[in-house]
Formats: sequence, C-alpha cells, structure tokens
Amino acid sequence: MSARRPIAVVGTGTGVGKTVVTAGLTRLLREEGHDARAIKPAQTGHPPDDDAAFVAAACGTSEAATCPRYLEPALAPRVAAEVAGEDLFYESIRTACEREIEAAPVPIVEGIGGLRVPLAGDREVIDLVADLEATAVIVTRSGLGTLNHTALSVDALEAHDIDICGIVVNEYAGETTAERTNPDELERMTDYPVTTVPPLDGTEPDGDREPPALAAGVSEALSSAFRDRLPVEDR
Repeated sequence: MSARRPIAVVGTGTGVGKTVVTAGLTRLLREEGHDARAIKPAQTGHPPDDDAAFVAAACGTSEAATCPRYLEPALAPRVAAEVAGEDLFYESIRTACEREIEAAPVPIVEGIGGLRVPLAGDREVIDLVADLEATAVIVTRSGLGTLNHTALSVDALEAHDIDICGIVVNEYAGETTAERTNPDELERMTDYPVTTVPPLDGTEPDGDREPPALAAGVSEALSSAFRDRLPVEDR
C-alpha cells in the first residue's frame, strides 16, 4: 500500500458531486506539487459516463486519473455486471485499487453512488473504503434532507472504523433557510468540519461541463481549515 493513506471521496447518494470534488481535490494537490492520482474502482453507464476521464481533463493529463473497470448499464456495479452478463469480483476490484494506490504517492479513490451501493458479490462501496484503510471526504447536497442523509452516512463510516476528514456541502447557494442553517447544523450533529462549494458556472457553449473550470472552482472554495485536515504530508 501507499505510504500515505488514500483519500476516499464518498457521497450521500448519486449525483451529489463526487466527481467534481474529486477533480478539485486532485487538481489542488497536483498544483501544490503532490503527485495526486484519482482512482475510480468501477465505472458504470459507460459510455457516456467516464469520471476518470473528467478528472484527467480537469488536471490536463491522463496521469491524474485511472479506472480499471467499465460497465455499460447505468446501474450499481454488481447489478450492472449481472445485467450485462459479465463477471465482477470484489477481490479483483480491491486488488486493482491497491495496485493503483501503491503506485500513487497521493491516491484519491472516488466512490460509486452512495456508501451502501452494491459493488460486487455481497460487498458494498463502504466495504472497499474500509478495506483500503482510506480517510473519507463526504460530499453531500446543500438543501432540505441533507441532515438526515449526511448523518446516516457518518454513522455508517464510523461503524466501519473509517476516519472522516470532513464534509463538503456541494452547490451551496444559501437561498433557503435550510441551506443557510445546514452547514452549522451538520457540524453540530457530526462534530466534523464542514466546507461549502457554491454552484459553479463551468459549462461550454454546447452545454457540456468544462472540467478545468469546475475543478478550479472547487479548489478555490475549499476552506484552508478543510485543506489542512487532508491526510497529505509535507503540505
């Protein structure tokens, strides 16, 4: 395994912004001089979805991200493999991740959906995070309902003895009372630091997301206190 513990960017559900936050963290650390590399254990919905490619584009190099396994159905990996008639073994996923972690001075593992998403066999995403001995960064939504989803995710991680770096409230605009009060309430409920990332305007004329602009926006939004908690030496 790598001399440094991997960072695992996990979400409270699908579509909360794990890939954009992963891209932002990877770009930030690489700009600070660290050889950070994002690892997507398995990509479903491919094509067109390709989170590793998004991170690589955000960082301007293919060396910034990798994914060892792609599946076409846009479903949980275990279910996607079953529907596609392909074999998918947990030990193969774990071994591939460990190999990439060993090769990356600063490895960042991006989760798949939420923590309880079926990965392979009877194992879930949270099992992989625990087996890789990663430190978790939790990405969550900003609006109504996020208190429950985030607190339950924290409980699940703690039950698996997974260290938590902090919580990223994504697309935080502060337009509602729920949004404005959620960050402080999450800190009170979980006792972990919370940082916010605003909605980012990183779209190209054709409507596609522009990875470098989005990643830079995340990097700039992360608080210094949050950055200091990242398990990266010599910062």
